[in-house]
This record gives sequence, structure tokens and C-alpha cells, in this order.
Amino acid sequence: MALDATDRIVVDQEQVIIPDLTIKDLLGAIPSHCFKRNGWRSSLYVVADFAALAAIYKTTTFLDACIHPEVIQLPYPILYGAAKFALWSLYTFWTGLVATGLWVIAHECGHQAFAESKLANNTVGWILHSGLGVPFHSWRITHGKHHASTAHLTQDQVFVPKTRSYIGLPPLDPAHEDPQGASISKKVMEELWEALGDSPIGACLGSASYLLGGWPAYLLFNSSGQKRYAPGTNHFKPSSPMFSPNQWGQIIISDVGVVIWLVALYFSIGKFGFFEVFRTYLVPYLWVNHWLVLITFLQHTDPLLPHYRASEFTFPRGALSTYDRDLLGDLGSVMAWIAATCTHGISETHVAHHVHSKIPHYNAWEATYALRARLARAGINLQGRNAGWGEVYRVYKHCKFVEDDGDIVFYKNAHGLAAARPLVTDINASDSGVDVQEKKK
Repeated sequence: MALDATDRIVVDQEQVIIPDLTIKDLLGAIPSHCFKRNGWRSSLYVVADFAALAAIYKTTTFLDACIHPEVIQLPYPILYGAAKFALWSLYTFWTGLVATGLWVIAHECGHQAFAESKLANNTVGWILHSGLGVPFHSWRITHGKHHASTAHLTQDQVFVPKTRSYIGLPPLDPAHEDPQGASISKKVMEELWEALGDSPIGACLGSASYLLGGWPAYLLFNSSGQKRYAPGTNHFKPSSPMFSPNQWGQIIISDVGVVIWLVALYFSIGKFGFFEVFRTYLVPYLWVNHWLVLITFLQHTDPLLPHYRASEFTFPRGALSTYDRDLLGDLGSVMAWIAATCTHGISETHVAHHVHSKIPHYNAWEATYALRARLARAGINLQGRNAGWGEVYRVYKHCKFVEDDGDIVFYKNAHGLAAARPLVTDINASDSGVDVQEKKK
């Protein structure tokens, strides 16, 4: 940051290309066999995930039985309890990560990417998602709308940025701050920080609560969802404005799946006890919710990702307003490979998934590499930073609001400054290069 001649704080902004690629350009870059779905092959991944879960459970219970004075001698009695706690903590972590892979496969069923058969897709998806407390069709419907309108400020369904007026900030004063967030007066900066700023501890607690409670809050209360929906909108009411009247039956079927899940939990607690169900299922379930929010939040939220109002939105622009990120890549290449394997590459191949959501995950890698090569020729790089807890903290602090006006907007931070400004292409991003011009505000 620096001061200009008018004593305003000025930042250097990254110029982000706003593409004019067509859907034909994008799909044409992907080998045709990547679009083929194979139900038997997809089923093998379901079997493999359940086998991995069983192996983790059997290994944990075997080692748990070994943590006993008759088997192993520890210097202090308290260490037996500590060792068991550490063992089951590892169990919940790894079980949650692998179970997130099952969540991803159920999500592919919702996109009809699991098999050619619609019945197979809906049946497998309903079973898997109901087993994880997810209303399958309800979420499938709103998620489909999200794909159709990604990064559209009034049509997208989730991770919709809050506007200046929505969070109650004073109207923008062009005399003291740049609408695109390149500069701001000290006085206005202090006012915004007073309203929005948070301490490192506050940001940690805020992002942690978001990771733990964000998923049920979205389903139950439309948190982080489309702001134009009325209060009371949720994924369990057939009358919610996110659904149409002819989808009433599908919402009921989804609700029935969740009710069966709740009843199964109730009887499981009665049979095995709360503690056993808590450590065996409920804590891993919370881990799944955590991974789901972490992955999707970072796919769609970043200071360098644009959001659009209707006049500038196109499907290709929305599909390219998301990031591929290496899940847990900040912990090293081995952990990145493990995380990608367990979650079927959902974080690493997300751009290709938005370009064509029926690509099954086992073909998404090849599709991703081909698409990246095409985007590189257009000067576009959509590989974001590694996805992890530190990145959630960074993005949470830097993405506070967008302006009420402007056809292409970027997040501003609590100081009222934005990290990026838009460039739009003059031509359809030919292979020989891209001529760009700054988008006028």
C-alpha cells in the first residue's frame, strides 16, 4: 500500500482477464472419451471407499484393544487414556476424509455422472446422501442452479457475496474511495475497519465456526445462499422459493431419506450407546461437513475471482470463476495425493467439473489437464493456492463484501480495498494470444 497525492491509500491490483470463450471452445478442448460414464466403474469406487472405511475401523479397534496394561506397558496410567484419545482422533480424521469421497460420488449421482441410467444415478445418490444426512434431490436441484449461474450475484445459490448495503455499510462515496477498490481515504478506511475488522483470534473463530456449522446452516437457514430468498427458505420445505411446484414430490423423498437417517441414529444410540455412536459416526460426520465446506468455499471464494451481474454474466464466465486447488497441499505432496485420492479429486478438478458436470471423477483429471492447456493459451490460470485451514483463514479475512454497483465486481477487504480489477477480452481468446482492455467502471 502507498499514499497518493490526495493522501489516499493506494494498492496495486492484479488485472484479471474476463474471458469471452464460448462453451464450444471449452468443451472442444476436452477429449470426447472423458464424457463417457460407466456405472460399473463408478460402483467400484463406492466399494473401495466402503472397504477403506472398514479397514480404518478394524485397524482402530484392534489397536484400541492393544492399549491395555496386559498388552503394553506405559509409564503412567493416564497415558492409556491419552493414547486411546489420539488413536480415535486419527480414526475420525481419516474416516471423515474417506467418507467425503462417498459424498463426492453421491454428488456425481446428482449430476447424472455416475452412470448412464437416471434411475441408477438417483437411487445410488439418494442412498449415499441420505446416509450422510443430506436431502438428495433438494440439494441436487439447488446445486444444479448453482452450476447454471455460478458467480451470478442474483442467480447463484451458494457462496453469494454480501453487498455493501446488505451488511449495513454507508453508501460508497466516490470522492473518498474508488468503486473498484484501488484507493481509499484514511478516514473511510478506518470507518470500514471499525465496522468489519476482526482480530486474528476473531477470524480464527469465525472461519472455524463456518467450517463446522456452515453446511447445516445452509440447508436449514440458507446461510451464504441467495440473498433474494425470503427468510425461512430452506432445503426441507417443498414450498421454498428455490423449488418449483412440480418438484414437490422429490423434496418429500429427500426429506424421507433424512428422517430414516435420524431414526437410524436414534436406534443406534439406543443399542450401542451415545459415546460409541459419537466416536464411530458422529465425529467423522462432522469432519465430512467440514471438508465439504472447506473445499467448496475455497473453490468459489477468493479475492481474485470475479462475480457478475446479469449484463456481463455468461455460462462460460461463471464456469471459469472458480479455482482448482490441491487439498491439503500445504502439508506436502504426499498429503495432497492422499487427500485427492480420498476425495476423488473434487478440489483439484473443479473447473472442468463446472465446464461439464457429467464428467465422472475418474475422467476429470485428463479433462482438467486438457482444459488447462486451452485456458493457458487464453492467458488464464485457474489453479489457486493449496486448500487448507490457513487458506480458509486468509480468504475469510480478505473477502468481506462487494459493491452494490458494477457489472463485474471483486471482493473488498475490511479496509475497503480490492486485490483485483477486471480486464475483458477484445477477441475470443485465440491461440495466438489475447488482446485485453480494462473494463470500464
